[in-house]
Amino acid sequence: MDQLFRVGIIGAGHIAALMAETVRRMPDAHLYAIASRSLEKAQEFQNKWNVEKAYGSYEELIQDPDVDLIYVATPHSHHYEQVRFCLLHDKAVLCEKTFTANKAQAEELVALARERKVFLGEAIWTRYMPFSKEIVRMVHSGELIGRPYMLTANLGYPIEDKERIRKPELCGGALLDLGVYPINLAFMIFGNAPERILSCCSKNELGVDLQNSMTFIYPEGQMAVMQTTARCANDRMGVVSGDKGYLVIDNINNPQTVTVYDASHQQTGVYTCPPQITGYEYEVRAAIEAIRKGMIEPEDMPHAETLHIMELLDGLRREWGVTYPADRL
Repeated sequence: MDQLFRVGIIGAGHIAALMAETVRRMPDAHLYAIASRSLEKAQEFQNKWNVEKAYGSYEELIQDPDVDLIYVATPHSHHYEQVRFCLLHDKAVLCEKTFTANKAQAEELVALARERKVFLGEAIWTRYMPFSKEIVRMVHSGELIGRPYMLTANLGYPIEDKERIRKPELCGGALLDLGVYPINLAFMIFGNAPERILSCCSKNELGVDLQNSMTFIYPEGQMAVMQTTARCANDRMGVVSGDKGYLVIDNINNPQTVTVYDASHQQTGVYTCPPQITGYEYEVRAAIEAIRKGMIEPEDMPHAETLHIMELLDGLRREWGVTYPADRL
């Protein structure tokens, strides 16, 4: 049997707790270490989740020789610096979305990973979920909805007062926090090369987007129409429509149920997600498998796709006039 992968987590917030719960229940991984900017907070996390080691600085965890994989769970604004430090210490990294503040930072990290031959992956969980891949197969099977032409997708939570959303210095806004989910869904279903993009947003007083609308138009006429908001909850649903019917995804952020209808709006089937730990286990497992194969990127989210997404996000922000301090460095 292969040795358990010792996972270290940088950042001790909400998403780190979800990852701790996940890793703790995985048969092929070990919840080894947690790092926070305060030792007290790290120790609280350690006691709650039964983590083997706690560190009061990120650097200490990164320099621990026994860590096999580091999950970066800090705000987008911190990813570049922390991932770079990991790679310079030859530590495999799974970095939470959005990967970096901008494409320039992402390119630098990818180049460093390739130079040092160290695994680096973006933790956009929907890309790794088996049920997400099954949805793509269903869409393109031709059996359920015919030929797909239209995607609509929404995602929203009332989180505009959270510091990581409000502040430009934390790379705030709905786009980087939420918009990546419908964008990745559109890329999975229709590909990553729309020929036209139409978009708009509304911003807060600090200049970050709180609500946005994006439409991708593809060369063969397919369209993806997406809305995200940090001001309110919405239905989180995705609908993929074809010439013979449509399917409804209950939650594009973590799909659990897909309901299929024919062109007369008669329900023809319901498909449910198999049991999962939290949904985060698939990205961890993909990282472990890639590392064991000597790969430096995950098959489900290769570096080229991450860079493509970052380029798209940069372009949208330029159009909207949303800038971060990291853009000027």
